[in-house]
Amino acid sequence: MSAAESLPVLPGNEHPALSRRRELGATSARSLLLTVLGEFVLPRDEPVWTQVLLDVLGALDVEPKSARQALARTAAEGLLESDRAGRRVRWSLTPSGRRLLTDGAERIYGFGTAAKPWDGRWLVLLVSVPEARRQLRHRLRTRLAWAGLGSPAPGVWVSPDPGKQPEVADVLADLGLAAVSSSFVGPFGGIGAQGDVVAQAWDLAEVEQAYEEFLDEFSGAEPTAPAEVLAHQIHLVHAWRRFPFLDPRLPSELLPAHWAGTRAAERFAHLHARWDRPAQQYWQGLAGRP
Repeated sequence: MSAAESLPVLPGNEHPALSRRRELGATSARSLLLTVLGEFVLPRDEPVWTQVLLDVLGALDVEPKSARQALARTAAEGLLESDRAGRRVRWSLTPSGRRLLTDGAERIYGFGTAAKPWDGRWLVLLVSVPEARRQLRHRLRTRLAWAGLGSPAPGVWVSPDPGKQPEVADVLADLGLAAVSSSFVGPFGGIGAQGDVVAQAWDLAEVEQAYEEFLDEFSGAEPTAPAEVLAHQIHLVHAWRRFPFLDPRLPSELLPAHWAGTRAAERFAHLHARWDRPAQQYWQGLAGRP
């Protein structure tokens, strides 16, 4: 039996986490490939045959053509490199690829852990970027949002974690904006309300809805066959990957009561721990085929 045959796309009674993503077309081949690389290739730092990646992605409903294009694109970005053994090709992570996926793994698996107590201080950042420089504004917005900052007004960014200041300084330096930026750190003043700033800076209702959908998708998931466990584990990690970007991870004092993110983090940690060993063992069996 080939790997493609032993890694079936789950039919009919498959878990909603698998079917809904196919119906919505929400999962790109490259994005899934990065999840697979980060979850299974990065920890081992060993080359993996093209066919193994094609078979695993195929079981996730990615067509071979799309999977090959994803491999080529990822290699063109400098994250993968290939070598040949006869007619077969195998892929290894480049140093840049390892750095990218290691950073991503740290964010994914560290996200949702208990936050440190909040001392009530805020980081406030003022950045002046001309409206005409839209690409630069987009890059700044993307990187500051990834760092957990929110923007309650144009040119103003805030975070209840002053410890992010070095990371923010690196972003500004990379984008050439250090000379047109200023930062302030301190407690909230006597004018206005912190809750209003939070509402203006972040759409917590949207974030909480995403968490509720995650909880629904992985409610009652009980894969048994090793191939099914592998597929569920990939989708679990892939679904969780977006939350470090969506969720600013605010202190509990600034969150709504009964925050869904807490339950979602517990669900992710529980399922990932339950599925990790069988998924890794099954992957090793695939990757170790002659």
